[in-house]
Amino acid sequence: MKIKQTPGDIVFNVINYAILTFLALICVIPFIHLIALSFSSSAMAAAGRVGLWPQDFTLASYQYAFQTPTFLRAFGITILRVVLGVSLNMVLLVLTAYPLSKRNKEMPGRTIISWFFVIPMFIGGGLIPTYLVVNATGINNTIFALIIPGAVSVYNVMILLNFFRQTPKELEESALMDGASQFTCLVKIYVPLAIPCLATLFIFCTVGHWNDWFSGMIYINSSKNYPLMTYLQNLIQTPDFSLADPSQAELLAKINSKTYQAAQIVIATVPILVVYPFMQKYFVTGMTLGAMKG
Repeated sequence: MKIKQTPGDIVFNVINYAILTFLALICVIPFIHLIALSFSSSAMAAAGRVGLWPQDFTLASYQYAFQTPTFLRAFGITILRVVLGVSLNMVLLVLTAYPLSKRNKEMPGRTIISWFFVIPMFIGGGLIPTYLVVNATGINNTIFALIIPGAVSVYNVMILLNFFRQTPKELEESALMDGASQFTCLVKIYVPLAIPCLATLFIFCTVGHWNDWFSGMIYINSSKNYPLMTYLQNLIQTPDFSLADPSQAELLAKINSKTYQAAQIVIATVPILVVYPFMQKYFVTGMTLGAMKG
């Protein structure tokens, strides 16, 4: 049965749509301008004539980006980091959240262990002590320095932990009566039921690894081992075309630092934009089912 809206409801909805549309445009317009800039010539970009549509359309910036060894290497390092990092995140996340979701009588000492995780969530050790610990392990200037320090996110553990607690205990009890082990219950019952929540956490971990530039700046000593976002951050501060191949002179004449940076930022953003729509259907469900209860 359709409920008739009052004039106040209509005004409220119009104002809401107007505000949300304005906020959406604030987020989208700068990225559209960046795309337009990446497809424009250096002359148009330098003259400030590029708005929301490319001027003097050219693919030169993208051609040069894909021919730059340092950019391709940084892109490859980030892909490897995401694959290794997210895999480690998800495995440790499941193995940590599952036992902590049990009751105290099922897992003695669970409360103490939970506080062991929760306290560092609010009180960090600080940048310098963290760097000293990472340096002492001997993993500085390796990809493991980008993965291991943040391998377990307590926030994500809490989300998955509460999801596991909402799973009917009868499923586990019946499996245990049939001779299943705890590991079997985890793999055959809890993980399949937690797919929406795990997909949400997968997005969190992927975006976190992909967008992180600060870890590369701190833990990686050589610029040739920078992940993509650290490379881009460094490039935006100090663009350098001095190492360009002389045979690319014709290509370089069509680009400048603005168009080149814009092209690389667009290339770095596309993979996340491609992955997100496939996971979006799980996002709201996973956040709702894994929400912490009061």
